[in-house]
Amino acid sequence: MAPTTAKSTSPLLVIIAFATVYIVWGSTYFFIKIAVAGFPPLLLGALRFFTAGLLLMAWCAIKGEKIFVKQNILHAAVSGFLLLVIGNGAVIWAEQTLPSAMVAIMVTSPPIWFVLLDKPNWSTNFKSKSTIVGLIIGFIGVILLFRDQIADVLGSSAGPSKLPGMILLLLGTLGWASGSLYSKHYNTKGSVSVNTAWQMLGAGIFFIPASFLNNEVQTVQWHAIPVQSWYALAYLIIFGSIAAFSAYVWLLQVRPATQVGTYAYVNPVIAVLLGVIFAGEHVTLIQVIGLVVILSSVLLINLSKYRKAKHRELAVAK
Repeated sequence: MAPTTAKSTSPLLVIIAFATVYIVWGSTYFFIKIAVAGFPPLLLGALRFFTAGLLLMAWCAIKGEKIFVKQNILHAAVSGFLLLVIGNGAVIWAEQTLPSAMVAIMVTSPPIWFVLLDKPNWSTNFKSKSTIVGLIIGFIGVILLFRDQIADVLGSSAGPSKLPGMILLLLGTLGWASGSLYSKHYNTKGSVSVNTAWQMLGAGIFFIPASFLNNEVQTVQWHAIPVQSWYALAYLIIFGSIAAFSAYVWLLQVRPATQVGTYAYVNPVIAVLLGVIFAGEHVTLIQVIGLVVILSSVLLINLSKYRKAKHRELAVAK
């Protein structure tokens, strides 16, 4: 199917959607860590996505939207599996053993995968020097931001047990980028909300038997789950899944994938701020420099897109 071009839409809505993805998803590392302290990982995925999918689907039904379209459901199931089961599932599983900072570092690679895997747009992406340079600078900024944590994880004190989680996260980012591009290039004409609901329901349906097979449902002690884990789950359902994921899927339809992928460079910034405010973590000068570099990379990646959009607006005005 031919790739879809960025659609004309309200600049304010685009800004709000980007802000939601940037800020809310940046906080999910913090809340996943709290939730996974009480819930087994696969069960957490099942509860989060199935509940969020049901709530969003109910809202779509109340609005009278068309829900059962076979082609839409099939496409949503594929993209939902890649995005939420492979991509997000890897994050949930890895946060059992890896520091959240390391998880944040590993999941900054989707913007790079977007450029490498988005074959229909290779001619555009590889001609844009600002996009390529911005991606490289952004990754350097994240490495600066978490330099000490990388050294701890890769050092001899960390032990070899960290490697499986790191490999899993790498596969997860590949799955996330693949699912994002599939969602963009094979998007349907149906409602974004309905398609998003099917994506989450499909992921939740996969997580349920996986949780049983992993013997989580049979052994979980519901009464022993701390209340903060329940609160974290509620946050992940309402804000992380319904609000932010819906905004992300919508942005993929109206903006270039490389531009939408800049969330991966801003999310660690939010993660650091939460760590400083709520966990009393110390921020070094190198980390502050890393924050500045990351934000500069986001501006650089978007610069060529903004210039092209401005030129089109001026041409239309003439």
